[in-house]
Parts: sequence; structure tokens; C-alpha cells
Amino acid sequence: MYLKGQICEGDAIMQRLDRFLAEAGVESRRKIKDVIRSGRVCVNGTVVKVPEQKIDESSDEVTLDGNMIEGGKRRVVLMMHKPAGCVTAARDDRYPTVMQYLPAQYSKLMPIGRLDLETEGLLLFTNDGDLAHRLIMPKHQIEKTYYAEHVGTATQEDVEIFRNGCELRDGTKCLPAILQPLGEGKSLIRVREGKYHQVRRMMASRSMTVNYLKRIGEGELELGDLPLGMTRELTREEVGKLEAVKFDEKFFG
Repeated sequence: MYLKGQICEGDAIMQRLDRFLAEAGVESRRKIKDVIRSGRVCVNGTVVKVPEQKIDESSDEVTLDGNMIEGGKRRVVLMMHKPAGCVTAARDDRYPTVMQYLPAQYSKLMPIGRLDLETEGLLLFTNDGDLAHRLIMPKHQIEKTYYAEHVGTATQEDVEIFRNGCELRDGTKCLPAILQPLGEGKSLIRVREGKYHQVRRMMASRSMTVNYLKRIGEGELELGDLPLGMTRELTREEVGKLEAVKFDEKFFG
């Protein structure tokens, strides 16, 4: 799949110079063309003042003010409001995938973790493998918050069982979690692990079949009012909060 602004010549992917620099994050998109036209950019040692100039990012050497620019190295962390009915996979023979909702310029990002087919809500993507690894490793216990609509109403007994680590119907023991009843048939659930269909199975273990599930938070990040099926880049501050996440011993206090 080639992005807008790219052409294929043989085995090389040719990219417009202005898009290459924009994706490398060297300057705001509005200023990139002025930077190029000012003569500050060289390709293989030759000054290029044409923003539309095509380059081979795999072999051409691009410099700005004499400094080497490595395309695709700008770290990107993207938040998606995943719709229900699509799977967290690069491709699937049966269902639409989350990749189909990514804008073209983000098509090379990888999802951080997963959301089930019928679960909607906050899903992160990145090109930073180290950050992705940190966030999905069980030992880091990143808190995730879900809103659920379900059969029945959560009781104080359910709250205590979740707090102590509920046992699923197949005998699997879960880590302690927070169950916050929101009235009849509605709850917030906060967990620090990601077993298969975990929240649905935890609720089912207490005879509360989940009819609707939405992830609304991860760490200190909140889905907020991001429209269904849409994406946005995280700010530096938000990425910093993800990197700084540590196990909170007061979580269950």
C-alpha cells in the first residue's frame, strides 16, 4: 500500500521531499515548503529547492542545515476510538480490521495491545516498538478503564470479589480489579491485565452478561469526546505520561 505523495519505481518507494521531511517531524507542515525553498535542504549533497522533488528514502541522503534526516524516525503515538465490529489485526479474512480506520499517513503504525471484535473504545498505535512493549508487558500492569452495560446490577459483594481477584468460570484467577457500580445494569471496571475477553468473563463469573463494552481510559489517558472511528495524535505531554506509568500500590487501597 503506497501513501499519497509516493510513487513506485522498480523496488524503490519514491516520496515527495516535503512529505518526507514532514513525516520526519523536522518542522511544522505549514513551514516545510518554505524551508526547502530557502535552500536549507540537500539531497545527496545537492541543494534542492523544489518541495515536490521525489526521493528514495531507502537510499537518498537528506540533510537539513547539514544535519542528516532519517525519515520515519519521528515517534508517533496515535489514539483511535475503535468501533465495534472490527478486529485488531493487520488483515483478516472475515472481518474489517482497525487498520482500515487509520489515515493513510499512519498506515505503518502498529496497534498497542488489542480490543475484542465487539468492544469499542480507546486503542493506541505507535511506531515505537519499545513503548509498545512496555505498555503490553504484564509486569508493567498498565491500568485500563472500561464502561460496561450488562444484565443485572453489581452488588457490594461483587465489588469485594473483584477487589480480591475474582475467579473466572474456567478456574482462572484474575488480579485484583476495581468494580464501580453506576446504577442498574451499568458499571466501570478497572483492570491491570489483559486476558482473553477478560472484562466480559469477569462480569459473567458474577452472572452479569455484558451487552456493551467500551474502553474509556488507559493509564492517565482518556478517550474523551474523540468521535467513533476517528484518530488523533497524542501530545508530547500525553506520551510522557504513558512512559512514566508506574505500578500504583494505592490502586487497591
